[in-house]
Amino acid sequence: MQKHIAILGSTGSIGTQTIEVIEKNPDHFLLEVLTANKNSDQLIRQARRFLPNHVVIADQEEYPGVRDALADLPVKVYGGTDALEQVVRMESIDMVLCALVGFSGLRPTLSAIEAGKDIALANKETLVVGGDLVIRKALENKVNIIPVDSEHSAIFQCLAGEEFNPIEKIILTASGGPFLGSSLESLRRVTREEALRHPNWCMGDKITIDSATLMNKGLEVIEARWLFGLKPEQIEVVIHPQSIIHSLVQFEDGSLKAQLGIPDMRLPIQYALGYPRRIRSDFERFSFSNYPSLTFQSPDTDIFRNLTLAYRALATGGNMPCILNAANEVVVNAFLEGKLGFLDMPSIIEKTMEKAAFIANPGLEDYINSDLNARKIAETHVFK
Repeated sequence: MQKHIAILGSTGSIGTQTIEVIEKNPDHFLLEVLTANKNSDQLIRQARRFLPNHVVIADQEEYPGVRDALADLPVKVYGGTDALEQVVRMESIDMVLCALVGFSGLRPTLSAIEAGKDIALANKETLVVGGDLVIRKALENKVNIIPVDSEHSAIFQCLAGEEFNPIEKIILTASGGPFLGSSLESLRRVTREEALRHPNWCMGDKITIDSATLMNKGLEVIEARWLFGLKPEQIEVVIHPQSIIHSLVQFEDGSLKAQLGIPDMRLPIQYALGYPRRIRSDFERFSFSNYPSLTFQSPDTDIFRNLTLAYRALATGGNMPCILNAANEVVVNAFLEGKLGFLDMPSIIEKTMEKAAFIANPGLEDYINSDLNARKIAETHVFK
């Protein structure tokens, strides 16, 4: 039977690759909902080509244009962020793939979970910001959360059939980004264009900058804590520049299981959509002859301090990961706009974590307020 899929963030890198996977597998999947934040032109093109039942443009100012452009089609068009939370509750939806960027993914994901929809999660910030709340709601509503991040998908796949075997630790691999081996002095001169040249993956601007600073790996550490019920000391990060081994699990007997493959986000996307079935694909296959050497090293946390800050936020708990994430979103945007240097980003994140109010047991409104307040604190440092 076809799964009816809603894509939150259909115009971004993950969203467009998800559409490609669905288009190649019409017997398995049907596009039910497409959404975008501001990219109305691409959303219109997608809707005209794939004819989903529902389309949402989160930016209200773009709504009239999208509505009018699709008026000749049997497509229902909605506008505003509230519409995102409402559309995922529709009975016709079987699974929601959340590819929204940053904090914006939290509320629609919670809404989908409360409606009993399985989640294919590409928005790691949802668990970084409110992991305790999200996992609790998923258990209450008997909802599956299947990770789409390549690293967490790898762990998820390695744990298949291991329900009764305790994890000793997991190892999240990281490419090291474009500045692996760089000195602090050279990083002071990094440009936006240089930071956006990821050696292995094709991703959106925000996640590419996060990869360059190792914040992406820090956020993945926090995400892994909630997805797999781990303690911070059970999560290790290893730099693996070839990005062939996507992550590993070490069990109590010392055995390691790893998931390998060519860097291609379509594979974890298709796995999440099709779970628990694996669907045949024509993706490029890995060959050892093409990769005679796979290398590994420890991350340099003296130079890439964001990874240390993420572990600190995880160890502190409460709303601190939310504060970390909010500050990071502010500084990444400022860097992309040319308002900050590369090394200014971790400094402002750290200052924000020190100044923001800590809440040990936050609820949803606490997370929302913490996000807003942390952004204000970070912005004051950006514009000093």
